Amino acid sequence: MDDFSAKPGVPNMFGVMGEEANKIEPGKRMLSAMSPSILEKNGDLFMVVGTPGGSTIITSVFQTILNVTEHGMGMQQAVDARRIHSQWMPDVIIQEEHAINKQDSVALTKMGHKITMRKNIGRVDAILVLPNRKLEGGADHTRGDDKAEGY
Repeated sequence: MDDFSAKPGVPNMFGVMGEEANKIEPGKRMLSAMSPSILEKNGDLFMVVGTPGGSTIITSVFQTILNVTEHGMGMQQAVDARRIHSQWMPDVIIQEEHAINKQDSVALTKMGHKITMRKNIGRVDAILVLPNRKLEGGADHTRGDDKAEGY
């Protein structure tokens, strides 16, 4: 029920602000960041990505996709990469340990950003279709007990 707004204008346990549209009553929509993602490339299946994580779901999925498409990482490497989450309310940048280097952290702080640390952001499981059509799984074994296997 925390995905609904128990009290409009008051943040939930993840700091996400609900409004009248998300009130607990019939016909209302819950606040949700669920974003299981299926990506295609040239009309063919390319990648499948998903994660739990409340307000950090969207950034975890997006960063994993960018790690593959923009940074050339394999699926497991993309899943293992450190994550950063920027949230509007509360206005804070959350990082996993060593996700932001010291120089950038100092620069962001000087600009007025508040940076906090969190052990884990998300717990991604994903599949990448390789050019030879084989599947490469990636599972967040460092953030959880996830495991990628195939046949």
